[in-house]
Amino acid sequence: MDPSITPQRLTTCTVEDVRASQFDQVIGPLADILMACVKQGASVGFLGTPDAEDAFSFWYGVNGSLVSGGRRLLVARFAGQVVGTVQVVLATPANGGHRAEISKLLVHPDVRRKGVARSLMQQAETVARADGRLLLTLDTRTGDAAESLYRSLGYELAGVIPDYARSTSGKLSDTSFMYKKIA
Repeated sequence: MDPSITPQRLTTCTVEDVRASQFDQVIGPLADILMACVKQGASVGFLGTPDAEDAFSFWYGVNGSLVSGGRRLLVARFAGQVVGTVQVVLATPANGGHRAEISKLLVHPDVRRKGVARSLMQQAETVARADGRLLLTLDTRTGDAAESLYRSLGYELAGVIPDYARSTSGKLSDTSFMYKKIA
């Protein structure tokens, strides 16, 4: 993060839908956000903090899905700087074209608790609704702060699977599966 952007100076968050043609403009900050979030313990598929090569590789995989139209990538900015992201996964089987999955909500640790995650989630719903989706699903580590955010946004608990994923420390963690009807 740019050290000149301090949490105290952040006032307006904007969220944009990044197209594949714009991806190269945001991959660097996205890699930084991913590494910072995992270092803080985010459970997003890594067992340890990814290095820059792993982080870039992760995001290039996402870009492939942007190109095919299978997902949408939203980024949040403060003062022009990318500080958060979420994905709306649209690729579903034929019988699932009415739903989408919310994936990889990440907010840089330096700007948490400033409304970034809420803004990203609200825009993700708008994107899904505009694509004709009626139901959103997501999963999160049980007990994480994100779970209470999702509940405050109207997501309901579908169930909890014990020991579903390993944390960055290697400990098995329960995962909550949640949903929200948006139409």
